[in-house]
Amino acid sequence: MSVQVKGTKLFLVMAAVLFFISPLFLSRYAIYVLNLFAIYALVAIGLNLVMGYTGLISAGHAGFLAIGAYSTAILTSVAGWLSPLIILHVAGLLTGLIGFGLGIPILRLKGIYIVMVTLAFGVVITEIILQWSSLTHGDDGFRVPRAVLGGFVFDSDKKLFFLIQPITIVMTLIARNIVQTRVGRAFRAIEQSEIASETMGIDLAKYKTKAFGLSAFYTGIAGGLFAYAMTYISPDSFNMGVSIDFIAMIVIGGMGSILGSIIGAVILTGIQHALSELPKVQTLIFGIALIVFMIFMPKGISGLIMDWKQGGPNRKQSQ
Repeated sequence: MSVQVKGTKLFLVMAAVLFFISPLFLSRYAIYVLNLFAIYALVAIGLNLVMGYTGLISAGHAGFLAIGAYSTAILTSVAGWLSPLIILHVAGLLTGLIGFGLGIPILRLKGIYIVMVTLAFGVVITEIILQWSSLTHGDDGFRVPRAVLGGFVFDSDKKLFFLIQPITIVMTLIARNIVQTRVGRAFRAIEQSEIASETMGIDLAKYKTKAFGLSAFYTGIAGGLFAYAMTYISPDSFNMGVSIDFIAMIVIGGMGSILGSIIGAVILTGIQHALSELPKVQTLIFGIALIVFMIFMPKGISGLIMDWKQGGPNRKQSQ
């Protein structure tokens, strides 16, 4: 093993240790923001699986986030004795099944029609939450009970850190492995050319619905963690603007990149909180950034990083 590889592994171990002891010296607000970074990173990873890797546009992921959040809130209310890990898994599976179902009619659509259907999906979910007030508490919002695991109550941001961060890390590693498997290669082939993919024997219907289901599963888990972190959810938390924010995350971070999903989530969430008292300025910055990246930097920040890394040896040789 080379000295460089050993050094890299040592650095990663030290960084991981430092990260997990950070709640001991960070403020409550800083820990809260770190938790949001992780939650939105999961959403961005899920959205990137369907948009960046498969090339299917989804403008309604706030709807999947809402399903995961409300499923978790309701299950925790009626079966609080269950492990939050089980509750989150159930919420993720339910959201994934709905995503899989949404993927079926989308098979017949292309371009702007997919955008319209997914956008309508997000609006419909919000309306269901408002109208089904006997279950969701409607416009009054839902007070989410605290998660309890083996008698340990996650009743603070610091404690939730040790639930949210490990789940995010594990699911990020799983996503990284998925995109390197045959499934991930099929996703990329579909994104490049559906006609060529069919010629290669790839079942478009199978992989498109699988992409939507997997994307929704990730977003559903994120929704459950969001519910625990917020302790209160309402339909306003899942409006159309939230779906646009998610798209901005992967465009700025990098389409078709797990790292890009994380970068985009961190940057946009950071801007949101830095400019929380200036919502109009925040919206303006998001809009400008989205346009600039789509036109001038379509690969996003992760694409720039990869280009720099690949060009590194060439620069050294030329010097």
